Amino acid sequence: MDKVIPYRRPEPGSQPDYLYEPYRSTVRRAPVRPLVFLPHTLSELSGPIYGHHAIAESDSDLTRQHAGEPLGERIIVTGRVVDDRGRPVPHTLVEIWQTNAAGRYRHAKDNHPAPLDPNFSGAGRALTDAHGIYRFTTIKPGAYPWRNHPNAWRPAHIHFSLFGPAFVTRLITQMYFPGDPLLAHDPVLQSVPDEKARQRLVSGFDIQVTEPEWALGYRFDIVLRGPQATPFEE
Repeated sequence: MDKVIPYRRPEPGSQPDYLYEPYRSTVRRAPVRPLVFLPHTLSELSGPIYGHHAIAESDSDLTRQHAGEPLGERIIVTGRVVDDRGRPVPHTLVEIWQTNAAGRYRHAKDNHPAPLDPNFSGAGRALTDAHGIYRFTTIKPGAYPWRNHPNAWRPAHIHFSLFGPAFVTRLITQMYFPGDPLLAHDPVLQSVPDEKARQRLVSGFDIQVTEPEWALGYRFDIVLRGPQATPFEE
């Protein structure tokens, strides 16, 4: 029988708090009373179910989803999804969504006066392989204003969603880019108390991933739990 390895909790301060006043929307949504436990229903514990055939090759290449190529700087984003022991998590659905190069989402509620790109939808998905590796080709997103505080701008970032065997195991996080001057001014990133944990949300430029005359490469590994867990949104 395999030895049972106890669950290792995240380091204190490595996950964002429910309430971080500089991030204004947390003031409205953070719980003010003790949480009430509700037993999970069957639908919460038994879905979603995704087959390999449901994901097309173009789903992971956001530059090939339309008739023409999108505008902006082409990039490759790849990394491993692992558990707290560094073991790969294979065949996990990874979804991303982001702005276009001008900093605008293709969403009805995004009224930022930046141009939409008819050749860029800003969403993709992929399954990790047997080694827990995912890979996306996309366009580097632009910064955008968000009215959280005076002269507030969100740094360039890509949203990540990871699905386990059920909806209740879904995890959401964000990936940032190295050297962005807006990182120090972003309440979303700064809501993670520990500096080392915040740095786990910043991708690393990788010359080995970079393809000559085609796209710059960035590496972003995701640790699902344990002391070195990636910070996730509650």
